[in-house]
Amino acid sequence: MTVQPKRIIADAVVRKDASAKDKLLDKAFALAFNGLVYAQIWEDPVVDMEGLAIQPDSRVMSIASGSCNALSYLTANPASVTAVDLNRAHVALGQLKITAIKHLPNYERFQRFFGHADHKENKTVYEQMIAPHLDAESRRYWEKRDIKGRKRISYFTKGIYKRGLLGNFIGLAHLFAKLYKVDLAKLLEAQTLEEQREVFERELAPVFDKKFVRWLTDQPASLFGLGIPPAQYAELAGDERMAEVLRRRLEKLACDFEIKDNYFAWQAFGRGYARDMDAPLPPYLQRRNWEIMRERIERLNVVRANMVHWIGDRDEASMDRFVLLDAQDWMNNDQLDELWGRITRASRPGARVLFRTAAVPTMLPGRLDNAILSKWCYLEEPSADLTARDRSSIYGGVHVYELA
Repeated sequence: MTVQPKRIIADAVVRKDASAKDKLLDKAFALAFNGLVYAQIWEDPVVDMEGLAIQPDSRVMSIASGSCNALSYLTANPASVTAVDLNRAHVALGQLKITAIKHLPNYERFQRFFGHADHKENKTVYEQMIAPHLDAESRRYWEKRDIKGRKRISYFTKGIYKRGLLGNFIGLAHLFAKLYKVDLAKLLEAQTLEEQREVFERELAPVFDKKFVRWLTDQPASLFGLGIPPAQYAELAGDERMAEVLRRRLEKLACDFEIKDNYFAWQAFGRGYARDMDAPLPPYLQRRNWEIMRERIERLNVVRANMVHWIGDRDEASMDRFVLLDAQDWMNNDQLDELWGRITRASRPGARVLFRTAAVPTMLPGRLDNAILSKWCYLEEPSADLTARDRSSIYGGVHVYELA
């Protein structure tokens, strides 16, 4: 029996023990999450690779999302990377990137397609150089028309990073900024951290005191565009108004890292990557890594599957590294026990698990069965350091556990 795509995501998101109102919110999020959510993943692969300490024999599993990080992990020279995702749009995006790396003739073509992602010639590049080599399911996805009657591959001729749930959310934020007469481009023009903070305090911070913004961000559905389901919304807010939490996270993004080094800031405030020669880019998109990507791309596989089931299907003691993104924020205690039980069984000695949380602390103590948790060592100081240096800035914590 074939399970429908919408059902797969709903089964993972809708809380069985929630109230009727919360289940309705969960179902609304599942519907929104069924399409393209992240054209670019919003976790920093540089800190990921440091926390994972990838070795030449490492077998890595990661949730795919936009596949930027799964691709970037290849620069750390692992034995293999498997990117797993429930979302068929994310799988199709990962397969598109893999096929492009294999078959585009040079870095310049690749950069125009996925870096600029708005050249009209990209349509022809896709048709002639990528589509003939793309798997049938991914090709169907990109050549199918969206609700406006456009083939989805046309997103790469008009700016893929302005598309998807997150891209639309950022676009709406830019619209609100204009309504409040905030010029977000001023942040991208800042030359120093001091200038960045000055712009933030003068232009952006006051917006979070607006009554409408405070009311809007108090609604869980308002953050669907960030990929935050209702279950995670409560963790993110804690005892505060959501507007205060978002102001602090945006402050870190705007003020803690130099704009010239932070492509997440460019995506947030410029809706795309910078265009100059030394523009900050994800590792897989950097010119210096082009040949490495070509040499190692066969080590990456992108699959559509439930992460927990996929891990459960691995041989005992066969995996080394797991990247769970923030998926555990969606889970109840029984689901955490099932996930970590399977991870523990599939892990080789010295395996590491890296994940993020909306709130600051790790969520496992007091929730995960101690018989499982006791087998893992929490790397507390490295986790705090990685959290501080995560340029995406939207999470409360980055956490690393190592099999004892």
